[in-house]
Amino acid sequence: MDSILRDKSYTFAISIVKLAQFLQKEQKEFVISNQILKSGTSTGALIREAEFAQSQADYINKFYIGLKEANETNY
Repeated sequence: MDSILRDKSYTFAISIVKLAQFLQKEQKEFVISNQILKSGTSTGALIREAEFAQSQADYINKFYIGLKEANETNY
């Protein structure tokens, strides 16, 4: 089943990985790049996890946590 949100979060994660690689290789920045990598890729992982939620409340909770991770990445 196609999901625009899943596709966009996957594309976003790829961009985040490339950004983290750039920061580490070119800027020699490791602390923030690692945090961006963690929060930026976990958004998509939580969306995928929500697809197999045990209940509607679990589904909503996983999406909410994904939103928080996206906001953290944005910050």
